[in-house]
Amino acid sequence: MVAGTLLALLAVAESITQAGGATALGSTESVPVGAMPMPSDDVPEAGSGPPLLFLVFPLLALATTLPLPLMWAQPVAAALLATGAGVLSILAFHTMTAAGLVAQLVTGYRFGRRGSPVAAVLVTVPYPLLAVLVPADQPDGRLRVYTLLLACLAPVAALTGIAVRVRGRTIADTAARQVIAESLVEHTARGERARIARELHDVVAHHISMVAVQAETARLAVPGMPAAGAERLLAIGDTARAALTEMRRLLGVLRADADEEAAWRPQPGLRLGELNELIDEARDASGTGTRLILRGTPVVLDPGVELAAYRIIQEALTNARRHAPGAAVDVELDYTGAELLLSVRDNGPGSGDAGGGHGLSGMRERAAAVGGELRTGPAPGGGFRVEARLPGKDEEAG
Repeated sequence: MVAGTLLALLAVAESITQAGGATALGSTESVPVGAMPMPSDDVPEAGSGPPLLFLVFPLLALATTLPLPLMWAQPVAAALLATGAGVLSILAFHTMTAAGLVAQLVTGYRFGRRGSPVAAVLVTVPYPLLAVLVPADQPDGRLRVYTLLLACLAPVAALTGIAVRVRGRTIADTAARQVIAESLVEHTARGERARIARELHDVVAHHISMVAVQAETARLAVPGMPAAGAERLLAIGDTARAALTEMRRLLGVLRADADEEAAWRPQPGLRLGELNELIDEARDASGTGTRLILRGTPVVLDPGVELAAYRIIQEALTNARRHAPGAAVDVELDYTGAELLLSVRDNGPGSGDAGGGHGLSGMRERAAAVGGELRTGPAPGGGFRVEARLPGKDEEAG
């Protein structure tokens, strides 16, 4: 606001000077060439010409500078008003001020930063045209200089504003993309940590649980075992159970915000050899009957579905050994074509995952991750049952 007022005052002062010069020039040209003015001739003195110029020139000077206060709130209107006043001053009245020139450059730059880039450039087009139209032999040399300066600098000011605007947008877009990329990486890392936690829980906890069960079974199943041997087996079982407890704590930390890495290992599936190995391992660990029942025609499913099914079976068997020791377990796979029905049932007390670990939630997450669903609860007639419905392979789809 202060700068605009100062420019307006300077423009008015310069316009009055130009009006006085134009009046003096008009008075001189009114005397015929070669004629000697007589004392009685009525010749106006310099600066005493028609007062119209002393009104028009200051008004035009104000018109070229007053749009400056509008350039923050209305940059488009400010640039258009300044350009219109400047073109009118040069084309119709052959006048321009240095303050008006500065105002035109400032508003053009602001228009380039805030308005349409094409419109900002088009607003400066009249000045190169005026530079061609204004005669070179103007009595007032300043008009020619100002016009040439506007023809050169007005487009530069607009293009500079456009360049600053584009650079600012580029920096903002780059920062936004970086934030999105960092968020995506963080989200991916959290998902990977959750996957690692599930793998550790399903694989490592499974084997540690087997150690605890086998140690307890050996201590009770071998008659006449020396006291020292029984104590060692008891210590092994206690250590394994303590390891399971500690692992659950560490897995909770890993699921929340840990940043550890785990090595990839070949992922199992529903191949008959792998299932038999898993069933035999569970049977040997628990010392009770564990059966595998297949219904329908086994087909090769999506690797993610097969991995999810294998892990659900593995975790369900681990839960059965942990919460229903000595109970018989039936593992049933029913290939219906459109879906795979999986069931793991024991004839124990029906406590399920009463220990409060991540077993049931991990199984649900695995089923949901491949587009399936999982239900758990007491089985009819006693025991605990885990049921999962996973996407199969439609025979018509191949």
